[in-house]
Amino acid sequence: MTISTRPDERGITTAEYAVGTAAGAGLAGLLYKLLSGGFGDQLLKTLFDHVLGLLGIK
Repeated sequence: MTISTRPDERGITTAEYAVGTAAGAGLAGLLYKLLSGGFGDQLLKTLFDHVLGLLGIK
């Protein structure tokens, strides 16, 4: 059994990749903005201290 696609749907995959790439870049930019400020520094320090505590290192 072969699956046939209509000729007008061939560009759908490219559009999906473009939307996925744009969404990924937007999320990366948002995370960078959040984590590069004072809030991000405190969040990472707290998380790191928590992980060390769970491992019994601190």
